[in-house]
Amino acid sequence: MDVKEIKELAKKFSPEQIEGCITQQLETGKNVCLKNPSAEYIINELSKAEFIKKLMGEGMELADALRELAKRMRNIQREEAP
Repeated sequence: MDVKEIKELAKKFSPEQIEGCITQQLETGKNVCLKNPSAEYIINELSKAEFIKKLMGEGMELADALRELAKRMRNIQREEAP
């Protein structure tokens, strides 16, 4: 996870814009939010930025939103571990 990149995306775009970029990437293979040769990387990073931006829209500070994202990712990883 590239925290710096996710922060920049969350600051620059609204959740709706990020969702639009995800849709654009899925439909066309390109988007205006993030350039990277890996579609998987793009979808992952945009999804994280969208989550952060939504939390910030609910009044959460950026640092707290990043911690919440990391916490949820750890919980998912634990659930998937054999």
